[in-house]
Amino acid sequence: MDRTEELSAVARAVVDTNLYMTLGTADESGTPWVSPVCFVAARYREFYWASTTQAMHSRNLAVRPELSIVIFNSEVAPYQGRAVYLKAVGEELSGAELDAGIAIYNGPAVARGVSLLERRDVEGSAPHRLYRATVTQHYTLDPEGRDHRVPVEL
Repeated sequence: MDRTEELSAVARAVVDTNLYMTLGTADESGTPWVSPVCFVAARYREFYWASTTQAMHSRNLAVRPELSIVIFNSEVAPYQGRAVYLKAVGEELSGAELDAGIAIYNGPAVARGVSLLERRDVEGSAPHRLYRATVTQHYTLDPEGRDHRVPVEL
């Protein structure tokens, strides 16, 4: 296994073993905001979460869909951490994409301790919506590299 494959495997393990990701969003003027959310990943390219429409990150995504994500285990010893950094485009799901997103979200939801979603939970007058981040770039840390953050393929 070459170094890129090794780092890609580490990045997949980080995604697979964590329940939360931190979203980095910005409002229309570029003011940043970060928020932890419980997530479900699909093929390491799409990340789903449910949030209220009034959450700052939800309001930010409505005006600026570009976001960043970091996933990491905060319980490891200092300087032993591994992290996955993602550049993505976020959106609130509706229509057929909402049905597909609910199916993906509900797949591992119970095993992860997340309540199952029904369409009525995330549309109409319900306060929550289902969101998806579609990843455009993946990065991870290479503790042996000169530039510690390196692109990987998941």
